Amino acid sequence: MGAGDWQWTDAWIFVAAVIAERLERDRAAAAALPVAGATLADVLAAAAFLHDGVPGRDDLENAVRRLAGAGLLTVDDDMVTVAPAGEQLWRTRPFRGLSSAVVTMQTQLNRVAKPGMATWALDEPTYAAALLEYSRRDGA
Repeated sequence: MGAGDWQWTDAWIFVAAVIAERLERDRAAAAALPVAGATLADVLAAAAFLHDGVPGRDDLENAVRRLAGAGLLTVDDDMVTVAPAGEQLWRTRPFRGLSSAVVTMQTQLNRVAKPGMATWALDEPTYAAALLEYSRRDGA
C-alpha cells in the first residue's frame, strides 16, 4: 500500500481518537489523574458525534490497525492513544472547522503517510463491551 490508500473510515476513526483522547486528557487534568488515553467507548462516542453513527467492529478494527501500523495511533487492549506522529499530523492539518475535519484529514493522510497494518485485533466481546459502555453514556 502506498500514499493515497487511506479510506474515509480511517480518517473518521483518527479524528474520533484525537477528540476522545483530548476529552479524556481534560478530564484527567481536572481530576489530577494521569492521562492514559481514550477507551474504545470514548472513540465510539466521538465517532458518533462526528458522523451520527458508530463504526462497526470490522471498520473500527481495520482503521485502528492501519493507523497504528502507520505510527499515528498506539493501542493497548481497549486504550487508544494518539502517537507523536499523529499529534504532529493533527496540529499541522489545514483547519477548516470540525464539520469538514474527516475529509480534511483523509486528504492529509493521503499526502503524508502510508497506511500500515498493526497486529492488534478487536474481538467481538471487547467491541460489544465498548458499544454497551457507549450506549449507557448516550442514554440509548
